[in-house]
Amino acid sequence: MVLDDKSPMRLKKATIGGGCFWCTEATFEQIEGVEKVESGYSGGNLPKPTYEQVCTGTTGHAEVIQITFNAEKISFKEILEIFFAMHDPTTSNRQGADVGTQYRSIILYHNDAQKKIAEQVINETQTNNKNKIVTQLVPYEVFYKAEDYHQSYYQQNSRQPYCQMVITPKMIKLRQHYQNRLKVNQSAAQ
Repeated sequence: MVLDDKSPMRLKKATIGGGCFWCTEATFEQIEGVEKVESGYSGGNLPKPTYEQVCTGTTGHAEVIQITFNAEKISFKEILEIFFAMHDPTTSNRQGADVGTQYRSIILYHNDAQKKIAEQVINETQTNNKNKIVTQLVPYEVFYKAEDYHQSYYQQNSRQPYCQMVITPKMIKLRQHYQNRLKVNQSAAQ
């Protein structure tokens, strides 16, 4: 898979975090034009962190997903619009009951164009929000893929209580608001 502007599919990368990576991963696995989603860690200072280390809140890393997307089918701006609609970007270091710096809202931009688009979407989101957007916007440096058991977590564990209480409602919201963006023949809610 080649990731450059000369690639026939124009594959690009986006790295974002909006709380637990299981939630954001489950959302974007459903979106048309998204070729691959990996859960992992970024934005910290410890090389190759483990889940247990990130959970301490001392590594500086956020739980993030790295999305490989086809820019001819979905734009970076559309990815960010879905991202902001599917999490609360006004809560500092938390999403629902998940609390800690590892659950912060963050966009790690890969180039200046992504930075400008992210600034635009943040400003647009702020105009429609009473509370201040606290999403961090920082340059991408490195992504550490999470352990295998975190990959496609919702698909493999949708009956688990956390998934039923936290992720399934997001999948229902996704289906209601983004039906036209979902992959064909793929259910967004279990």
